[in-house]
Amino acid sequence: MSAEPINHPATLAAIEAAFDEYERALTTNDVAMLDTLFWQSPHTFRYGATENLQGYDAIREFRAQRPGKGLMRTIIDKSVTSFGADLAVANITFSRAGEPRIGRQSQTWARIDGQWRVVAAHVSWMDPS
Repeated sequence: MSAEPINHPATLAAIEAAFDEYERALTTNDVAMLDTLFWQSPHTFRYGATENLQGYDAIREFRAQRPGKGLMRTIIDKSVTSFGADLAVANITFSRAGEPRIGRQSQTWARIDGQWRVVAAHVSWMDPS
């Protein structure tokens, strides 16, 4: 892969918009939108702070049962990189009111059938240094 297709402006803008849509859905507990944004495949995974979810159905079930309160967060740092027209990674660090630890989130996004979908995700907490 040459460096030329990395962060192509149109692709980067599209994945940034998809990431922003995910963040809105997450913090407002829009479960239907979150379900839409994940790839509907048994190959999708999400490793959370307290759970290892493999497959779209497991992720969907987790979202349906998760409490809908205390979801607001402040993004401290964000890095989004696109590779070609159909693959991107998004990484953030975030904080939550009353939580001394720093949250970390990584997502791999793929454009599937013309739509950006999360194909892999990881969320973890780091104790303050």
